[in-house]
Amino acid sequence: MAKLMKKALLMATFSLLFSVPATSLEKEVVRVYSSRKEHLVSSLFKAFEKETNIKVDYLTGKDAPLLQRLKTEGKNTSADLLMTVDAGNLYFAEKEGLLQAAKKTDNLLEIPTHLHSPTLSWFALSKRARTIAYNPSLVKKSELESYEGLANSKWKNKLCLRTSKKVYNQSLVAMMIGRLGEKKAAETIQGWVSNLAHPVFSSDTELLKAINAGTCALGIVNTYYLGRMQKKDPFVNIKLFWPSLQNGGVHINISGAGITKHAKNKEKAQTLLNWLSGKKAQELYAGLNLEYPVLPETTLDPIVQAWGDFEEDPTPLYKAGELQIEAIKLMEKNNYK
Repeated sequence: MAKLMKKALLMATFSLLFSVPATSLEKEVVRVYSSRKEHLVSSLFKAFEKETNIKVDYLTGKDAPLLQRLKTEGKNTSADLLMTVDAGNLYFAEKEGLLQAAKKTDNLLEIPTHLHSPTLSWFALSKRARTIAYNPSLVKKSELESYEGLANSKWKNKLCLRTSKKVYNQSLVAMMIGRLGEKKAAETIQGWVSNLAHPVFSSDTELLKAINAGTCALGIVNTYYLGRMQKKDPFVNIKLFWPSLQNGGVHINISGAGITKHAKNKEKAQTLLNWLSGKKAQELYAGLNLEYPVLPETTLDPIVQAWGDFEEDPTPLYKAGELQIEAIKLMEKNNYK
């Protein structure tokens, strides 16, 4: 009997610990769901913890499963902040009611309007340029103009692309629909497909290797993939081309974050979101994955700085989400695999 009473007491104590509202200690923890790989966020979170004394518990995974988990958990979620990549994913999270508006304070005020949700449900934390990469032994810079220019027949059997299944290309085409209209965007995709030198690649890295080897003369990639290659081999035979604003500008996407709809620690989530958009975190971001910071005047990694300046497409990034379904349908219809 004594053993049973002791066991019952222990079970009651255990239950109490996990059913009582958050204690003062619990309030010093912020919980994050992140689709960014652990090595890209762990050092950021450690720096935040050291500076603020707020502990970060985080769960990493792929975009779709994390978004589905957040949706399924509803009010029972433990996540206070969602971190993910691509404006399309952030737009989807917002439309599914998974996020809430943040206070636009301090560092968040400096983030350009086109890089955050109109409702303040999500904010960009880093920028990723998706532009034209080319082999200078096979292509002259003067021959290049724009993304739609790659549909020109002069690039027959010279162009390589990553699969249309990747959200990066879905967002690129969505922004093209917004800028050019559906008819012109469709013509561009038809031209791309006709010009392919190789079946679509599963990754930007494989595409860049093919450009370097001369299998392809040129393609469209996120710049940080080239940066990773250049870290290993500074003499990679690949250059970047930046479309001018006159030709639509450079397509920009983002990694970003938003406070979850049912955040238990909204105040701490706001603190983390604001910190991540501050100078220290922005410099860490820029170095960790060779991306572009969202705050002006932030120091760039030397590899990134060497690529030169560019004019980015100023179209509000929520359009990438708003038109993404149309983009997917357009790519399917025009045989972009």
